[in-house]
Amino acid sequence: MKLATLPKNAIISSLKHEGLRLKIGDFNVCLYSPIDAVSEHLLTLYGDFDIINDYDFIDFHAFVKPPSIIRRYFRAQVSFLFDSYIPFKPLPYKQASALFEWGLNWCIANHSHQYLVIHAAVVERNGKAFIFPGIPGSGKSTLSAALVCSGWRLLSDELTLLSVADGLVYPVPRPISLKNKSIEVIRAFSPNVVIGSVVNNTAKGAIGHMRPPTESVRLSNIPAKPAKLIFPKFLEGSTTILNTLSKSRALLKLVENCFNYNILGVNGFNCASDLVDDSDCYNFEYSSLNEALLLLTDLSD
Repeated sequence: MKLATLPKNAIISSLKHEGLRLKIGDFNVCLYSPIDAVSEHLLTLYGDFDIINDYDFIDFHAFVKPPSIIRRYFRAQVSFLFDSYIPFKPLPYKQASALFEWGLNWCIANHSHQYLVIHAAVVERNGKAFIFPGIPGSGKSTLSAALVCSGWRLLSDELTLLSVADGLVYPVPRPISLKNKSIEVIRAFSPNVVIGSVVNNTAKGAIGHMRPPTESVRLSNIPAKPAKLIFPKFLEGSTTILNTLSKSRALLKLVENCFNYNILGVNGFNCASDLVDDSDCYNFEYSSLNEALLLLTDLSD
């Protein structure tokens, strides 16, 4: 059963009481929240995701709620809880939907050590996974959103899950987080794209989440083989430049973008080095999405 098949009042009731149980990639999530913005976020962006059974194991019990009754009305705030643990300080109440996405990122990055977790977007075309590691502002989400709007499969916008066991990338397709100017850039690039309510004045500026394609969600149980490791950098006004990166330098840059490399120890090193050995590695500078799309599409053929 898909979330979109449930009546809105049933979704709101589940969020407030027993929890809304969703299959998100390889993870079973039970979310509790009394906040209208969270239910609207789910209704707009998570309609293609499966509702799981009451007896299925839950990986993450997540709560998005005010830290106290008073904080719902006076200087309103919202907190994210993983079970009873609060990993972040409370944020302004209006940022509840963004906090859910950030909180779920934290849950996956900190509790998924069957994978090397890379801070990277990852998309797939013709059976080839393109991994785009990068810090916030590097343009990886804008680039992956444009590729996804052009028919590529979304595996993840934020967290690349590289299996320690088999070296494949396991999908966790979720709404793509677009920031500031990127929101209007993607709206102009693909006018039919669905973007949820924009959350303003966050620590990262304005945040808008783009709905993942139905087909990407449907194929979320099918991993992909890495083919390209590309470190993007958006530079306004620049030409489109793709330069080959040495394997040694690529490994160093990759490790800088891993959340749990040190925790995995030898397994982390072997997983990262195998990825670099098996992939073509590049630095990539761009400003034009159309030029970037043409170049990367050629690279995937």
